[in-house]
Amino acid sequence: MIEIRKQPQVSDAWSKSAYEDIYAGPGIRQTDSFYAWLLKLIRPKPGRRMLDVSCGEGRLAQLAAQMGVVAYGVDLSEAALRIANAESTERRFVLGDAQRLPFADASFDYITNIGSLEHYLDPGQGAREITRLLTPGGLACILLPNTYSLLDNLWYAFRFGRTLEDNQPIQRYASRYEWQDLLEANGLRVERTIKYEREFPTRLADVGFYLRHPKPLIRLLLTPLVPLNLAACLVYLCRRRDDVVNG
Repeated sequence: MIEIRKQPQVSDAWSKSAYEDIYAGPGIRQTDSFYAWLLKLIRPKPGRRMLDVSCGEGRLAQLAAQMGVVAYGVDLSEAALRIANAESTERRFVLGDAQRLPFADASFDYITNIGSLEHYLDPGQGAREITRLLTPGGLACILLPNTYSLLDNLWYAFRFGRTLEDNQPIQRYASRYEWQDLLEANGLRVERTIKYEREFPTRLADVGFYLRHPKPLIRLLLTPLVPLNLAACLVYLCRRRDDVVNG
């Protein structure tokens, strides 16, 4: 596993402050087509409970709620949650630390963690919290970055001789089975792994994004040629291990 820290000692308070600055500025948000792609993988049923851990501006939970899902979000950034609550009629967004989630055991049928677990001080504890909150038979969807991304880290290293950074307080990369080992050591059982490079646009606005940005479009066209083990990101669909009783 590769770990990059912005400073040698990163505390919870410093990390929270960094994310407040991020969401007070440009924020972090993907296209609606990306979130729709994730929901298509999860296939949540109306009336079931879903939690998006480290939800940021809350768009994934908002789109799930439009499908009739009882969707919640939790994030440590107050600035992010102000945006999420302002854009949502349900206002089910909660301030909290993903390593100490403020919910009871077995509270959610679906839990998502999209590109966030790798930024925690303790990713294993984050995975244990997901396990704790997942109902028996519930589904977790976790997206993580690959060390050996053909079109990201390997290409960047080839060009610049460095590891690609994303300007967050802590960044980690691991390979497909290294991430799977971490998830399964902390109570989850990986049922399926899916590669992610770029999402096919299913919204008109996102078609416009690709037309304005040729590099992501080229990447989208190359996606079928990229092997799973060399994908930019890996999406793990997981359930709670059978031997785990209370997370």
